[in-house]
Amino acid sequence: MTASEIPALDLVPKTDEVQKAKDFKSDQEVRWCPGCGDYAILAAVQSFLPSLGLRRENIVFVSGIGCSSRFPYYMDTYGLHSIHGRAPAIATGLSVSRPDLSVWVVTGDGDALSIGGNHLMHALRRNVNLKILLFNNRIYGLTKGQYSPTSEPGKITKSTPQGSVDHPFNPVSLALGAEASFVARTIDSDRRHLTEVLGAAAAHEGTALVEIYQNCNIFNDGAFEPLKDAGTKDSHLIRLQHGQPIRFGSEDERAVIRDNDGQIRTVDAETDGNVLVHDAHAEDPGVAFALSRLADTVSLDRTAIGIFRDVQRPSYDRLAREQLEQAGDPAGSTDLSDLIAGPDTWTVA
Repeated sequence: MTASEIPALDLVPKTDEVQKAKDFKSDQEVRWCPGCGDYAILAAVQSFLPSLGLRRENIVFVSGIGCSSRFPYYMDTYGLHSIHGRAPAIATGLSVSRPDLSVWVVTGDGDALSIGGNHLMHALRRNVNLKILLFNNRIYGLTKGQYSPTSEPGKITKSTPQGSVDHPFNPVSLALGAEASFVARTIDSDRRHLTEVLGAAAAHEGTALVEIYQNCNIFNDGAFEPLKDAGTKDSHLIRLQHGQPIRFGSEDERAVIRDNDGQIRTVDAETDGNVLVHDAHAEDPGVAFALSRLADTVSLDRTAIGIFRDVQRPSYDRLAREQLEQAGDPAGSTDLSDLIAGPDTWTVA
């Protein structure tokens, strides 16, 4: 898909320049821990962006605080390293006021879901034209290994030496509950899948949230190993594809069905022919939410990846701009000074 075919980018200036991944690499030394999953995500994004055909000066990456939030330094685009948890709020202002920009938010599970939870939730429900990449490593990395809002129950860390008693957030469930119009999950080490999801997110007009399972090899190494190991990933991963029956396993021997009580569950594919067909475009997010709840929090068995929801509704940006275009006095003036000194003013003696 080219940039001219992507509704979300129809106001962003295109370029005739033939771009390559190296064109999106800044001159800054990449400074993450050796082996960090952030390297793989950075390389995937830099390789993907040329396919959009956009001018680099019309692309902006906004981050908060955390390891993932160093991302803008390494992109040869515009970027803003903002404050803890506030990246969605700052990016909202950019997106609404500058329709000529493609605005991306890079955040982590701590930055987005702890201090930034409220900002994230409202960006999602408003459907601001943002692409939010949420790096989830289930730990606080920058502050050296404390448990995060996505850490599993019983997690032993520097801040929970006896094990965490918190119930973790499921970022996909949270986004679906906030009425996000695009929600997906992918994995840092699966380059092909990650790139496909990024393309779909860029094509979406409105807020697109992409949760990326990302390994922190220093403070939480192997957190998603069952989903990456060649011997276990096929039995653990449920790969969602719109319009396709939901089957999984090395030989598609398992399937997702809807039970008589309306609940969905996994069964041996041979025992039931009523396999659920994935509909990412369903207006009701109920089934997508149920799919996000299949995964076992600790073992990661039955973890769904792919696009959970992709529905169209007017973006906040377009609605706000339409209001501005229609605003003015009865004579039709939209000049700011005319509006300030309009008919609803009075002089205080």
